[in-house]
Amino acid sequence: MSEILEGGCQCGAIRYRVTGAPLTLYACHCTECQKQSASAFGLSLWVERSDLEIVTGEPHHWERLADSGNTTRCAFCPDCGSRLYHAPSDDSGIYSLKGGSLDDISSLTPVGHIWVRSKQPWVDLACLPGDLIFETEPPDFEPFKRRWKAASESD
Repeated sequence: MSEILEGGCQCGAIRYRVTGAPLTLYACHCTECQKQSASAFGLSLWVERSDLEIVTGEPHHWERLADSGNTTRCAFCPDCGSRLYHAPSDDSGIYSLKGGSLDDISSLTPVGHIWVRSKQPWVDLACLPGDLIFETEPPDFEPFKRRWKAASESD
């Protein structure tokens, strides 16, 4: 994937662009993602921190304790409250961009689902062959990255 992705918050006060290829995309069904997205799941698009450029505005941040025991830094618009991305406390250099904040996500397909033990009962996981499905958080996201890379190369 070589195209530049763009997105922002609902009110338009914050705009961003992603200049590098995403690392993976998955759907998270945890109750925290359900709350922050006001939906049945959240879409997490992993990008290198160096590939995410804030073009307009400045997000505010707050931190929360994740089920893993790690602290997650959450970025959101101070005007409309839209969640934009999460940054792990380990400073790994990877941000989890909230997929719903992209201008157009129609060409992106998640490669898996995590925290399906808390998914809504009406969500049907009729997934694509080879999709990764985990009851909770996987111990390692490398399979998600490999699956994403393989799917991107076959497009």
